[in-house]
Amino acid sequence: MAADTLRERLADLHAERVRTWEPAALRVNIDQRRRLEETANRDGFIKAGDRVAPFVVKEVGGEDLSLGGLTRVGPVVLIFFRFAGCPAFNVALPYYNEALAPGLKALGATLVALSPQIPERLKEIKTRHGLNFAVATDADNALARRFGLVFEPDEASKAAAAAKGSFIGDVTGTGTWELPMPAAVVIDQAGIVRFAEVSPDWLVRAEAGPILEAARTARLAVAA
Repeated sequence: MAADTLRERLADLHAERVRTWEPAALRVNIDQRRRLEETANRDGFIKAGDRVAPFVVKEVGGEDLSLGGLTRVGPVVLIFFRFAGCPAFNVALPYYNEALAPGLKALGATLVALSPQIPERLKEIKTRHGLNFAVATDADNALARRFGLVFEPDEASKAAAAAKGSFIGDVTGTGTWELPMPAAVVIDQAGIVRFAEVSPDWLVRAEAGPILEAARTARLAVAA
């Protein structure tokens, strides 16, 4: 039976890694996720009740997306992810396309996935999965930094990447190790955060249900 929740789908991804990865590589991955959970500055995370200042991000098709434009007719949901080739996000974004995007569209809400990756390298994930929502570049992690989401991999992870001849700054096109923690943020038409879930461990993620409910509540509050 196919997994019905995002947690289950990501658990399947991890189980496949347990079966197929070398133990040393698996340990680096597990330790990095655990360390991020233990050291994350949760007080600095974006949270419900925060007011979001105006911002502009660039959609992979070239369009500038502003907070004002995104919330013109309803709330906006922002999904932060690392980069197009990230296996976990190649699980998460199709899930949101199936389980979240249709309900948000029915509410008149907008869904945007954000990564620091440059647009020309980011657009392929939208095409590959046929995503029915905007995918945009958060240049230099500007918005992620404002929301307290930015981190750098630990030294073991950097060393493992270097051993493979890989540097995340080359993959993203940013030239740095910085990446955003996965997060789902619902912002209402007044620019107030109605829901925020940040996941230092990138194999733990917000399910569609709570995000959709927060968007519905934000919509009803404006209507009232």
